[in-house]
Amino acid sequence: MMGVLDGVLMELQDCALPLLKDVIATDKEDIAFKDLDVAILVGSMPRRDGMERKDLLKANVKIFKCQGAALEKYAKKSVKVIVVGNPANTNCLTAAKSAPSIPKENFSCLTRLDHNRAKAQIALKLGVTSDDVKNVIIWGNHSSTQYPDVSHAKVKLQGKEVGVYDALKDDSWLKGEFITTVQQRGAAVIKARKLSSAMSAAKAICDHVRDIWFGTPEGEFVSMGIISDGNSYGVPDDLLYSFPVTIKNKTWKIVEGLTINDFSREKMDLTAKELAEEKETAFEFLSSA
Repeated sequence: MMGVLDGVLMELQDCALPLLKDVIATDKEDIAFKDLDVAILVGSMPRRDGMERKDLLKANVKIFKCQGAALEKYAKKSVKVIVVGNPANTNCLTAAKSAPSIPKENFSCLTRLDHNRAKAQIALKLGVTSDDVKNVIIWGNHSSTQYPDVSHAKVKLQGKEVGVYDALKDDSWLKGEFITTVQQRGAAVIKARKLSSAMSAAKAICDHVRDIWFGTPEGEFVSMGIISDGNSYGVPDDLLYSFPVTIKNKTWKIVEGLTINDFSREKMDLTAKELAEEKETAFEFLSSA
């Protein structure tokens, strides 16, 4: 794949990006992972037709065990690691477990694309721009069990901030079609363009990294997959689960005190259960990988 990588390198150079000083294309771990401040792990084994989720997990455990070990060996201990390659949550947990001397809080996985999809759906429905919608939440796994939650979201209408439920007055859409549209958006994109999300995924990665680096705006929170240890929302410890977070000084903090109704509780538990099962399968492979 080095030839392909050189093509990407040419394109990056040709963008004449003002902040881009240099690009190194390599297939060597000691060069790629040396002294990293940020690692964005995009590559994973995609699911092929007829492939069991178990087989997918097995292939990816191998990849992310290696990448975690390379981070452990070559990267700065302060490195921020963002996992994009699917199944992102469990891949991220695998990488974190394989780099024991890097704080597990430094590992996160991308659920910002789901977060942005949820924002966009609300904005489209209300005829406003996505910028006018804030504090949507993606709970759980970056899979079709994720729970896009707008019960704490706000939208700016005629210069005033209103709760999304009050603004839309369409509870059945918010509890039905809205959720399934966001959950299945990735598959819908693949069906339409015969390729998975590219530009929207890249944009979400940029949003995620920028917020880690510069923090979240006052009064706003975003979604990212992080280690669940010590959370107050009844999610089991030691899972890589998407929560609402605020970020300051490159450190995330789970947003506390949000009320969780029965509808939300059920959806949050369902996605936690899937993550626990994925983890169990992955860790069986991890001990033998």
